[in-house]
Formats: sequence, C-alpha cells, structure tokens
Amino acid sequence: MPDNITYYIAILALIIIGVIAAKKLVSCLVKSIVLLVLLAAAAFIYFQYIA
Repeated sequence: MPDNITYYIAILALIIIGVIAAKKLVSCLVKSIVLLVLLAAAAFIYFQYIA
C-alpha cells in the first residue's frame, strides 16, 4: 500500500506540471495535444503500477 502513494504523487506532479505548461502555451490545439499526452501518461502509470 505505501508504494501506491509514490505513484499518486507522480500523477499529481504530472498534472501540476501539465497545467503550468498548458497555461504558457497559446494555441488551443497544442493545449489539447499536451492534455492528451498527460492523460495517456497518467493512464500508463495507473495501469502499469497501480491496477
């Protein structure tokens, strides 16, 4: 169970970094691509290590 906390922190850090990066980007299309990449990375971490 304590190992899962590490992955939750990693996902949280991924989301925070993504939001900061998305705010600095101008194009809506680029924001969408960044969001999709972050969601894919979060899903990979979840299914690879938590589920």
